[in-house]
Amino acid sequence: MTINTDKAQDPGDERPAATTTAPEALKAIPVRHFGRWVAAVAVLAVLALLVNAFAQGKLNWGAVPDYFFNADILKGVRNTITITILSMVLGVVLGIILSVMRLSKNPVTSTVAWFYIWFFRGTPVYVQLLLWFSLGLVFEYINLGPIYKDYWSSFMTPFLAALLGLGLNEAAYMAEICRAGIQSVDEGQTEAAHALGMSHGKTLRRVVLPQAMRVIVPPTGNEFINMLKTTSLVIAVQYYDLLQAATNVAQTSGATVEMLFVASAWYLVLTSVLSVGQYYLERRFARGSLRQLPPTPLQKVKASLSTFRRPEVAR
Repeated sequence: MTINTDKAQDPGDERPAATTTAPEALKAIPVRHFGRWVAAVAVLAVLALLVNAFAQGKLNWGAVPDYFFNADILKGVRNTITITILSMVLGVVLGIILSVMRLSKNPVTSTVAWFYIWFFRGTPVYVQLLLWFSLGLVFEYINLGPIYKDYWSSFMTPFLAALLGLGLNEAAYMAEICRAGIQSVDEGQTEAAHALGMSHGKTLRRVVLPQAMRVIVPPTGNEFINMLKTTSLVIAVQYYDLLQAATNVAQTSGATVEMLFVASAWYLVLTSVLSVGQYYLERRFARGSLRQLPPTPLQKVKASLSTFRRPEVAR
C-alpha cells in the first residue's frame, strides 16, 4: 500500500493554487575603470602636444618623401643590409664554435673561450671599431707569410674594420646564447645518442643543436635586429652606411633634421621586416613543442573581422 503525501486541493477552498515563476535575470553591471579613461586622455594630450610642437617647428616635411629614395640614401641602405648580414653570419658561426669550446672539458679551450667572451662583452663595440681601424698606428705591415703581405692601411679597409668590429663583438653574445640553448637540451638525449654509437660531433649536429634551436632562435632574432641598429656606429670607421649617407645628403641639402628622420624611417622599415621574419621563424621551430601554433598576423586579422559579422538568427 502506498501513501499519497500530496495534499489535494479542497474543492471548497477558493485560494488560487501556487504557481512557480521564473527568477528574474540578473543584470550584470560592468565595473567602471575611471583610471583607464584618465590615462587615455593624458596620453592623447601628450601626443597632441608633441604633434603640435613638430608641426610648428621649422621643418621641411616635404624633404622626407623627396629624399626617401635618393640614390645616396639607397646606397647607404644596401651597405647597411650587407654589413648587417655578414657581421651576423660571422657572429653566429664564431659564437657556435665558442659555445662548444666553452662547454668543452679541455681546460685550455674553455679558458680561451671564456677570456674571449669576457673581453668582447666587457668593452664597448664603438671602442672595438676604433681599435681595429687604428691598429695601423702600431703595425705598419700585415705579414701572413707566403699567403698575404701588405701595408696595414691598405689591408684594414673601412668595410673590414666594420665587419671585424661588429662580427667579433656579436660572437661573444651569440656564444652565450648558443651555450644556453645547448644546455637546455636534456642530457638523456646525448646519452641515448652515445648508446647508439654516435660520436660526440655527430650527436651535437644531429641531436642537440636541432632541439636547441627552439631556445636559440628567439634571442638570435633580437640580436639581428639590434645588429641592424648598431651598424650606425660604423660611421666612426668611415664606412658608408645609412647614417653616413643621410649625413652627406644633409650637408648638401641643408636639411639636417629631415635627413635624420629619413634614416629613422628606413631603420623602422628594415627592423619591421626582420621582426616579421623572426615571428615566422620562431613559429616554424615551435612545431612539435606546442599543441597549437600561434596564429599568424593574417589569421589574427581574419579572426578580428569575423567578430564584426552579424550572427545568423536560427528560424
